[in-house]
Amino acid sequence: MRNNVLLTIVACGGAIFMANTANAQDAIVVEEESVSVVEAPECKDNYYSTRHDNWFIQIGAGIQSPFVEYHEVNGSKKHHITATYNVGFGKWMSPYLGWRLAFNYGAIHFDDMSFSKAKIANANFDLMWDMFNSFSGPNSERVFSIVPYVGLGGNYTWDLESDALNIHRVEGNKIKKNSWTLPVSAGLQLRFRLSRYVNFFLEGRAMFAGDNFNGIAYGAPVDMNISAIGGFTFKIGGDSFKSYNPCNDLAYIASLNGQINDLRGELATTATALAAAESQLPCPPQQVIQDCPEVETQPVLTTVRFTINSARITDEEMVNVYNIAQYLNDNPEMKVTIKGYADKDTGSSAYNMKLSERRAQAVYNALTKSYGIDANRLSIDPEGSETQIYDTNAWNRIVIFVPGN
Repeated sequence: MRNNVLLTIVACGGAIFMANTANAQDAIVVEEESVSVVEAPECKDNYYSTRHDNWFIQIGAGIQSPFVEYHEVNGSKKHHITATYNVGFGKWMSPYLGWRLAFNYGAIHFDDMSFSKAKIANANFDLMWDMFNSFSGPNSERVFSIVPYVGLGGNYTWDLESDALNIHRVEGNKIKKNSWTLPVSAGLQLRFRLSRYVNFFLEGRAMFAGDNFNGIAYGAPVDMNISAIGGFTFKIGGDSFKSYNPCNDLAYIASLNGQINDLRGELATTATALAAAESQLPCPPQQVIQDCPEVETQPVLTTVRFTINSARITDEEMVNVYNIAQYLNDNPEMKVTIKGYADKDTGSSAYNMKLSERRAQAVYNALTKSYGIDANRLSIDPEGSETQIYDTNAWNRIVIFVPGN
């Protein structure tokens, strides 16, 4: 009788052990064959900027000189240099590419039969490229960088003053005291890092506009304005970028797979030994053995862990979200329930229920928004802290996935 009870306990315990094995921290689903992990498509660092980081404001001043229609005045042929003032703002989307809106204001002086002048203001949308980060790798502490850029903008010229306006009208040249142009430009910025939050820069820009840039249209069809400015860039949120490599944790996941496979092997060995022991026993009288307790549906693939009192998915745990997304893509008919948990030693039951729901919702959002998983295939089930699936308290700050209907 004692042996029969023992065999019953062993049989039920084996089924429960198989279910608990699949519940192991960050476990992959246990199937008939050895567990493996879907490899990431590319094992390289992916850099990205958060919503608040890598914005910048720039303030500067410098000089400019127009290259427009001109005549010698009193035997002198020269280009006049005037002051220009600059403000702008933008954002580096990655260590390689950024954008900015730059605004410039000043006056231009030029000789056109007589001394002429006008005021100008322009706004440019610039696409910027960090050469050193592209060729030598991202380095947020690099002291010197070269940044070429190209831009497209609008220019307004007004208050044209010239003693030769009447002569131009007689000769049939087109004269406008106020004019709009849509210039294109290209330039080069030399950037010097002073601190995490401040850069000093020197840059030159060549702006190409239509013939009426200075209000006078004749001669060459393109007018040009050359400027050189210097100033300071103030970086909002610093100048660092986050990086994520989906292959960084593959070795760790592979080690967990190995542990699961080792446990499967030990279980198979135990089952063989148990069968051999049963074969040596006399046939026991038939008994009605109670059914083993129903085992909860096994979780699929992996788990997502969280830090204490947090529902934010860390960079290290994003690889697990990636794996469940790959699994769902490979099994398009599969639906899963996202079950969120919290540890019972921190916070009240009511608070932990909301925390577990936020954790499940964070994973739900990542799967639907970042990986395009159909929301109809996902459901959320917060468990709070009333149910603790692990004996170690900190392990219950977790989200698991179970097959859904």
